[in-house]
Amino acid sequence: MIDKQLLIDTIQEAIADTDVFLVEVQVKPDNSIIVELDSDTAVDIDTCADLTRRIEETFDRDVEDYELEVGSAGLTSPFKIRRQYVKNIGNEVEVLTGDGRKLKGVLTEVGDDDFTIEVPRKVKEPGQKRPVIVNEPLKMKFTDNKYVKYLIQFK
Repeated sequence: MIDKQLLIDTIQEAIADTDVFLVEVQVKPDNSIIVELDSDTAVDIDTCADLTRRIEETFDRDVEDYELEVGSAGLTSPFKIRRQYVKNIGNEVEVLTGDGRKLKGVLTEVGDDDFTIEVPRKVKEPGQKRPVIVNEPLKMKFTDNKYVKYLIQFK
């Protein structure tokens, strides 16, 4: 069985002086390894290929046969770690809350265990004919949601 901690250490060492960061490592019982990366700028194919070579240098396939997949976190993938939230401050996100509400708003702040989004809400002011849209800040815990992901909209 592949030593997951040694694998994580190898990956962290390989990406240490870059803006690439580790999102998730899965080592399945059939020795298939999935490494998911993200970056403050972009994860390109060369980065994935270099990391694949580095892992293959450390983990000899003759000693232990394994399947390896190294890739980037998808644009529509839910955020899994705090750094992905920080990366997306100022961007529109979609949140599926634990109680099933789907919210869309701008990610404005990230704390140690929570984040804040500004959700647009229509408010009818007294004496006005039409409601106006105000941005209401909503603070949420990371653990209280089913997912949070970058919102892609075509206008």
